[in-house]
Amino acid sequence: MKNGKRLVITIGRQYGSGGREIGARLSEELGVGFYDKNILRMDSDESGIKESFYHMADEKAGDKLLYKIVKSLTPELGKPSLGPDLVAADNLFRFQSEVIRKLAAAKDCVIIGRCADYVLDGMDGLVRIFLYADMDYRVERITRLGYYDPKDVKKNIKRMDRERRDYHRYYTGKDWENVENYDLMLNTARLGTDGAVEAVKNYLALRGYELRVDEKQA
Repeated sequence: MKNGKRLVITIGRQYGSGGREIGARLSEELGVGFYDKNILRMDSDESGIKESFYHMADEKAGDKLLYKIVKSLTPELGKPSLGPDLVAADNLFRFQSEVIRKLAAAKDCVIIGRCADYVLDGMDGLVRIFLYADMDYRVERITRLGYYDPKDVKKNIKRMDRERRDYHRYYTGKDWENVENYDLMLNTARLGTDGAVEAVKNYLALRGYELRVDEKQA
């Protein structure tokens, strides 16, 4: 950001509403980091963290922040355990939350999902966004992406929404879709990807952020 204000955007989203695509666009156009659920996903192997978790931190040349953060975590009071319960779901959430907090403290960024709105609650410069869309729009979008057999698309959208809703409630004690959890809620079926990106940028301008001007558009 040009005026030096901290900015960490968290994006909660209904499945199929285009959250990752919109988040990636915002990251590029605002010139900030981007972390999605794939980068922050933890799974069990001998160490409790997949090797791919480390490799993904190196996708952008010279950007090894995520690797350094993960490697530096220690089992101090309130920190995730590195003992036998390393891969327990609750401990992985604590580990993940610590990574999110350190990422947000280190650089301006966009973070997709993972209860980041809750984990970073009260942080200076936090902008919490929730994206939703009409079911027909989401069905059309997921069908076009080819993730499921067309006859199973709606069923899987409902399943993914339910899993995200339950995950959020379990770890935060809050309703995932409650308007009080967010600063801005957008219906991407009405705005489309381009419109949603512009809506967020307009909102940031109203919040006093001086947005980077793309040289191609200048």
